[in-house]
Amino acid sequence: MTAVAVEVDQRQKAWDIAATVCDPEIPVLTIADLGILRAVTVEDNEVTVTITPTYSGCPAMDAIRDDLKTAFAKDGFASVHVDLVLAPAWTTDWMTDAGKQKLQEYGIAPPSGMAAAARHAGPIRLQMAVKCPQCQSLNTKELTRFGSTSCKALYVCKDCLEPFDYFKVL
Repeated sequence: MTAVAVEVDQRQKAWDIAATVCDPEIPVLTIADLGILRAVTVEDNEVTVTITPTYSGCPAMDAIRDDLKTAFAKDGFASVHVDLVLAPAWTTDWMTDAGKQKLQEYGIAPPSGMAAAARHAGPIRLQMAVKCPQCQSLNTKELTRFGSTSCKALYVCKDCLEPFDYFKVL
């Protein structure tokens, strides 16, 4: 195997390890599903993982940093650096389709639509109804803009009467 092939193989292995780390606030999502895993590099057996928080001040970042170091240590990587990058700002557009499906199955309504940063100039977009993850009804109502975490809003379904979190479009 050439040196370049070994480097690519190591980088892919490191990415795969990082991609297994789950979000501590929504444990059904990996940081790759969430789109906060931005880059992984390996140089001289030293790993650097770049992550972007869902919002600045996100309390989960310390836990994610620790979980990344633990995951790499289990695989024999002793030196791991986790860089927190705030720009460009994270957007729900970075979430994978698989991640959105996992949210739905977990009982959290996934973000719908595109973030403002991805929109082009033009007509003003209106907020569409949020679908209940339990019964799929669109007959829902926002109870509070801020739910269990800052990136979620609390809704209630007027049909099945179940409350649920909605992962806001950011």
